Amino acid sequence: MQILENLKPEKVFKYFEEISAIPRGSGNTEKIREYCADFAMKRNLDFICDDSGNIIIFKNAVNNQSTEPVIIQGHLDMVWEKNEQCNINFETDGLELAVDGDFVHAVGTTLGGDDGIAVAMALAVLDSDDISHPPLEIVFTSDEEVGMTGANGIDCSVLKAKRMINLDSEAEGTLWVSCAGGIRADFGLNIDYKDCKSPVYKIDVSNLHGGHSGAEIHNGYRNSNKIIGKVLSELIKKANFNIVDIGGGTADNAITRSSYCLISSDDDIVSFVSEIASDICNEIRDTDPDAEITAMPVQPSERCMDDESTKAVIT
Repeated sequence: MQILENLKPEKVFKYFEEISAIPRGSGNTEKIREYCADFAMKRNLDFICDDSGNIIIFKNAVNNQSTEPVIIQGHLDMVWEKNEQCNINFETDGLELAVDGDFVHAVGTTLGGDDGIAVAMALAVLDSDDISHPPLEIVFTSDEEVGMTGANGIDCSVLKAKRMINLDSEAEGTLWVSCAGGIRADFGLNIDYKDCKSPVYKIDVSNLHGGHSGAEIHNGYRNSNKIIGKVLSELIKKANFNIVDIGGGTADNAITRSSYCLISSDDDIVSFVSEIASDICNEIRDTDPDAEITAMPVQPSERCMDDESTKAVIT
């Protein structure tokens, strides 16, 4: 039994469920591209796969006298995010879909509606002979979520259309005529280490709301990397410690939900962090009511950052 079989339009959700069973995170779109190529071959539709991981499928006009083609465009990849308790292997496993009232979601993971719904809609049109349309050039690009590398590498000389409908928006019933931009910044610090002789503690910031950095940034949901930075900047006023390791987040276009820091200290870190956590969680409760900030002892480490490097990272 299909989970989405009773949803309308039937073909759209049929194909959305099929592609949801295919691993298709950024950098891992070979199988979804093969699925689309097989789809085209079975329907005798011309298609092109290029070296950038894109696939373009062509379809002649149906019940339409126009000779001017139109591009329908979406991207093949999705953001891979999951709850800490979820055991899915994104490299090999499909998503577990569920229907809750008027909403479709994935159990424990991101749904991939961005931009799986575009792929499903386009496939539904390609598979139909009762929808009037001009000649179509269906453009599925790869790795949009990590820098639009597919779109950057596409050979546009194979396209004839001068009009394009991009199906990559979150607002139902709304037509957008522009889009946001994005920028990635990489910077480095020269880190010096020393032998670690003190107990090690792990500070966790977790259960923040999270969300899409493009669609939900205006809602004020907190970034756990910023929160853990604030924890450390307050902690260094109360205790002496050195950072062992720090990290957070899995995707550069997702508002980070959880972060951690390992520190080495002889002070009462658990108590100090508890005091700091109470103030911060109270401050952010309007946007992130389930946020948790904890500290606990963990296994010792052989090395940690020296004092200057620790201060530089916190700053």
